[in-house]
Amino acid sequence: MKITSVECYLGTYALGGFVTVKVNTDEGVYGWGEAGLSYGKSSMAAFGQCQDFAKLVIGMDPFNTEEIWEHLHRHTFWGMGGGVVITSAMAAIDIACWDIKGKVLNMPVYKLIGGKTNKKLRAYASQLQFGWKEVIEKKDALDLLYDPKDYYRVTKDAMADGYDAIKVDPVFAPLENIGLKPFETQGNQVRGCYREHDLARSVERIAACREAGGPDLDIIVEIHSLLDANTAAILGKELEKYRIMYYEEPTMPCNPSVFKHIKERCTLPLATGERSYTRWGFRQFFEDRTLDVIQPDLCNTGGITETKKICDMAQVYDVGVQIHVCGGPIATAAALQVEAAIPNFVIHEEHNANLLKVFKSSGKYHHHPVGGAYDIPELPGIGQEMSEDYCKTALKAVIE
Repeated sequence: MKITSVECYLGTYALGGFVTVKVNTDEGVYGWGEAGLSYGKSSMAAFGQCQDFAKLVIGMDPFNTEEIWEHLHRHTFWGMGGGVVITSAMAAIDIACWDIKGKVLNMPVYKLIGGKTNKKLRAYASQLQFGWKEVIEKKDALDLLYDPKDYYRVTKDAMADGYDAIKVDPVFAPLENIGLKPFETQGNQVRGCYREHDLARSVERIAACREAGGPDLDIIVEIHSLLDANTAAILGKELEKYRIMYYEEPTMPCNPSVFKHIKERCTLPLATGERSYTRWGFRQFFEDRTLDVIQPDLCNTGGITETKKICDMAQVYDVGVQIHVCGGPIATAAALQVEAAIPNFVIHEEHNANLLKVFKSSGKYHHHPVGGAYDIPELPGIGQEMSEDYCKTALKAVIE
């Protein structure tokens, strides 16, 4: 079997668009993959990088996923340490090749990477500072919540859908209501020294979630790396009494030693991973044992091939895994396949952007949790394809 062409797609919806590839073969079997840069400001870069790397895999056997990964890693100059645009394109091609293998063998991918160790996948309602079902499905848009009373209400909304775990960023919304503006305008007011009223409001928001959820609700606190290490430690110390499940991206992860600084000053379990790429990006966190949970985004860190290795490394250090999922239907499906197989799985991220119409309509199937948990798709491959509507409206480039 040989790869004969790669179709690269860039969705055209307002927030950027899912970046996907369809890898075609000489036997008529095809596979879908995704580059995880649809959020933020790099979707066009990922779209172009997928085209560049697609040229290098024409004629290769999609079953040889290790060979393809090493080829893109070692023979492209930028594959070694080139950053997230590079590894996102590697991921898209890798996921598509695993999808092909599963389809040819008529098996879900999880059976090819070790088999099922988790029969159901517990999920949490993610990013509640942007609202949940009642608000999002009514507006078909994310909102931004300011008042602690709204954090109480949205927690109740998620629990009504069966979730017993949520994730909230108490820092993202400033004190003053300025509306939902681009990501880069948020959080600047607390980058350095935490003023007392900012600290109080952040704590009040989490306190409201705890009051709404009671003692059995798990609360993950997300910071999106908006704080420096000192400020993150101060907030973490204040949040200890609310029994936080883990403290995600309290500061930028590019200097792992600052996580040790935070860990020494507060007792919250720490997590990061969406901005760490490949095994090399996670290595020091494991060796220092500064993380309790890793959150690799398999559509950014190199695909199924690389993410499985990262998860296996984590198990050696008794570090749990919550795959970061903030993308399209392919990202969700691929994450479910890996999570089904790994014994150190903690919980699945169900992003509130998955409630938007663009997410529901972009995939051929709408995989979603029921009662706060996912059943694992048993379809061949990753169990998902992009829809005809998505393919018709997306930008498209074909590499042959």
